[in-house]
Amino acid sequence: MELLDMELARARQRLNPAERSLERANEMLDDDCGVGINIALCSRIRAAQQRVIEARSRLTKIDPTSADGIRTG
Repeated sequence: MELLDMELARARQRLNPAERSLERANEMLDDDCGVGINIALCSRIRAAQQRVIEARSRLTKIDPTSADGIRTG
């Protein structure tokens, strides 16, 4: 059981920063900083979305019931 708890903690540690990064990038995009910045932000948002998807997937593979408490951004 200890190993499962450790894996769940690692998965959550990956998910939380990925979600925060995605939120920050979306907020920056809303600030309308110009085309060049927006293109870079779109790339950053896509990468952050992928990290969130991977982290959520890992978390639900470890503990399918943990998906109930996951924010859906």
